[in-house]
Amino acid sequence: VHPALHEPIRLDLDVDGEEIVDVDVAAGQVHRGIEWIGMNRNNPVQTIYLAERICGICSACHPFAFVLAVEMAAGIEVPPRADYIRTIVAEVERMHSHLLWAGVAGHEIGFESLFFYVWRIREKVMDLTEVLTGNRNSKAMYQIGGVRRDIAPDQLPIIRASLDVYKEAFDELKHLFLDDLTVKARCRDSGVLSTEDALKLCAAGPTARASGVPTDVRQDHPYAAYADLGVKAITPDLVTGYVVGDTYDRIIVRLLEVKQSIELIEKALDTMPEGPIITEPKIAKLLALLKKAEGEGVARVEAPRGENIHYVRMKAGEETLQAWKVRAPTYANLQVVPTMLKGQQIADVPIAFASIDPCMSCSNRAVVTNRTDDSVSFLNGEQLHAM
Repeated sequence: VHPALHEPIRLDLDVDGEEIVDVDVAAGQVHRGIEWIGMNRNNPVQTIYLAERICGICSACHPFAFVLAVEMAAGIEVPPRADYIRTIVAEVERMHSHLLWAGVAGHEIGFESLFFYVWRIREKVMDLTEVLTGNRNSKAMYQIGGVRRDIAPDQLPIIRASLDVYKEAFDELKHLFLDDLTVKARCRDSGVLSTEDALKLCAAGPTARASGVPTDVRQDHPYAAYADLGVKAITPDLVTGYVVGDTYDRIIVRLLEVKQSIELIEKALDTMPEGPIITEPKIAKLLALLKKAEGEGVARVEAPRGENIHYVRMKAGEETLQAWKVRAPTYANLQVVPTMLKGQQIADVPIAFASIDPCMSCSNRAVVTNRTDDSVSFLNGEQLHAM
């Protein structure tokens, strides 16, 4: 493990020849202490910027969950138009994340031309993100009580034209991934996770849905504008008529979710109400309101990788957060990796592990040890908090 590597993780494999008989996942190589830093910022507004940088790809879903949790704790209502803009930005991020993953999947099976083709298409989403937010990556759209920027009338034709490009590209992407013999040979029956195991191990997001578990926070517990738009969890049997729960099924789910995101954005644009985009635009008044807040907030959003949870606790009279805890979807999905890999061949490991779309920067936690020559003792959560 080299500190310059982004997303480092170690998989310890016990093998019998080429067959994997046991797996241990060793995460936690690059813990940044981001929750602790957020609790020591001057106020929750400053913590939004940290939430956005938990993960470079998930720069919408983390601040989305964070501001929802703060709003719940502070009792702040969000204007309907802001809810729609939040939803549109979140779905653009889903398209980008799934296409980025699809390109990486091509790379992991040695299909480099597919990698470059998909990432060329991905550039269109980056352009669309820039139109909406002014940035290609860190979107800086979410604010406590609403959003920072409106969607102007002159932006609508550009957004719709971008979506039309993806409608045209979708059939070709579907053909390249689902009909190609190389992709089928490498991904069908690779990294199988049964419906029963997905439920037992609490898999999240496309990993769970590809195993036939129709769970989706947007469907089960709608937030923002999702209750108005209507979302149905996508499972692979919509295409094949059956569920295997393998890497190939995870490709199906993510491709169909790109198409679903296009439809949701179009519907949101068609039905988005007029009105303000933020409850309190003056930062000084917002900070005064937050300083009076007391209570807890737990927010869940459906990130591209699955259910993302942010917990905050606030105390009246204090500007800093009393507590901030993040549980990203990869933290849940790492639990399924041993089940997916046991019985597989060594050559299946890169694509099977990549099929959960792991994000280690979202998931890493600290382990502190007191090491002597004879023993190693670990500090538990209570001791770490006391320190």
